[in-house]
Amino acid sequence: MLRRFKALKNRIALFLVPALALLLVGCERRAPMDPDAFKLFYVNNSETGIVAVEYDIQSDLSDTDAVIGELIEQLGKMPERLQYEAPLTGDVNLIGYSLSDKLLTLNFGIQYMDIGRTVEILDRAAIVRTFTQIRDIEYVNFQVEGTPLTDHYGNIIGNMSADTFIFNVGNEINTYEKVELKLFFSNEAGDKLVPVYRSVVYNSNISMERLAVEQIIKGPNTDICYPTISKDTKINSVNVRDGVCYVDFDQAFLTQPYSVSAEVALYSIVNTIAEFSDVNKVAFSVNGEATFNFMDFEISGPYERNLDIIE
Repeated sequence: MLRRFKALKNRIALFLVPALALLLVGCERRAPMDPDAFKLFYVNNSETGIVAVEYDIQSDLSDTDAVIGELIEQLGKMPERLQYEAPLTGDVNLIGYSLSDKLLTLNFGIQYMDIGRTVEILDRAAIVRTFTQIRDIEYVNFQVEGTPLTDHYGNIIGNMSADTFIFNVGNEINTYEKVELKLFFSNEAGDKLVPVYRSVVYNSNISMERLAVEQIIKGPNTDICYPTISKDTKINSVNVRDGVCYVDFDQAFLTQPYSVSAEVALYSIVNTIAEFSDVNKVAFSVNGEATFNFMDFEISGPYERNLDIIE
């Protein structure tokens, strides 16, 4: 049962499913959305994904505060035909915001903590994806009554960018799934790994292994651990064959800007990917070369999970 307009939706439940099915089919046949057009993001009625709708901003684009105010108003309105769920309605009670150095901080009322986990992250994805289209906003941070928002493990979620929530631009409706990943980052000394749990909403077209590697490159969003791989690293490919995950990076992977050992950097990836049941080993390559030097470590062949390096 949806959390918004429950009584009304109960009465039209018999009509909602076929209507949504027609909507999905119809969107498949439409011309792609303009990738350069501004979009408002909503949660779909089944609360399984987010929807992008093109929108013309009425405010002066040079007045960022006015644009933010306009978007807050739009995201707080339920569409007339109730075909989507606006992310700033219901228990998502926005009580204030601030903007500084391209970081938009949104402060919500305590009712925010009553939102279900799946719906909460979809609401958050819709809000972040909408506001980070503004030129003066690169990151969005959520607070509840002035306190940083945390996940259900107590980890601070921190600043979020558009890339935090994977979305295929050009498709009006996408298939999304929510997963909880166990990621490994460095301890303060750079000689051990620290496990971190992270909830991610992702497009189902991406492999879980690639998603996990992308999250490692993105780095931790908590101060209890530290990054292991250069954020400039690009993934060329990720494939799994016969229990081995083959990860090919570009040349930036060889640059190590952090004070961590080679083993910590490598096993942050190996141990993370090895959390998936279909992966036993991880093999690395750089631009197709499977043998290379990484810091003081010679890379060759696949690597198994290393539990001894976990703090």
